Amino acid sequence: MKLTVQTYSKAESWLNDQAQAMGWAKATKLAGRTALQGLVAVKFDKNHGALVELNCETDFVAKNEKFHKMIEETTLACFKFAHTHMQAKGPLTKMQLDSEQLANLATQSGKKLSEELALFIGNVGENAVLRRAECWKANDKDVKITGYTHPAPATSADYSAGKYGALLAYKQSNDTEDVGRQLCQHIVGMGPRKIGNKKTDEPAKDADDETCLIYQEYLLDPSYTIEEVLEKHKVEVIDYIRFSCGEVIEANMPGVEKQPLDTVQTLQ
Repeated sequence: MKLTVQTYSKAESWLNDQAQAMGWAKATKLAGRTALQGLVAVKFDKNHGALVELNCETDFVAKNEKFHKMIEETTLACFKFAHTHMQAKGPLTKMQLDSEQLANLATQSGKKLSEELALFIGNVGENAVLRRAECWKANDKDVKITGYTHPAPATSADYSAGKYGALLAYKQSNDTEDVGRQLCQHIVGMGPRKIGNKKTDEPAKDADDETCLIYQEYLLDPSYTIEEVLEKHKVEVIDYIRFSCGEVIEANMPGVEKQPLDTVQTLQ
């Protein structure tokens, strides 16, 4: 039988459909299994940022190349969402996306993330969850966005993945050393609960128990507090968010707008 290009194309399409169907079947079967391993990823430029968590069942799969590809696709979709679908509100717009909303976003290939996830689950044979994402957009020309994950990549980059991650929005005079990344590293390492306000918040009696960012000892040089670092480098922290892979998620996080599901459009 003579095979034509059209025949090959139909065969390839059929195989893709079969793989997708098998992936959905596997995803449905495994959906109830606990998935708290995985990675946190971040991508940012000066005015936009995306922080994403993708979970799986085992650390072994989290180290898989396919898993890294899946979380990168997810992060890129969220980063595109931050660029194209967020309205300007104040100096910084923040949106929190849950599993359903993430599933509705599309990858660069045009497929929904839910479809890519089903294929991934079918390939690796264990459950995986698009757990959450934060999308940020700076609306003030003086507000900068940076990000960091730990373990950190060998070289500084605008995309990275690790077990912990953070986004930071801040203002800083251009005539001083930019310490945004270092502050983000501190936030990942020290896990402050809030920025802190000198008028309403008191420092903890024990420095090891400090949860206000401004009163914490600077991770990279404990002889300084963060407040002193901010003053030295003329920095104003606008906001930050920190993810730890597999952590319990707090409901109704302050200052974060939960995007209605029907307004999260598939990105083409």
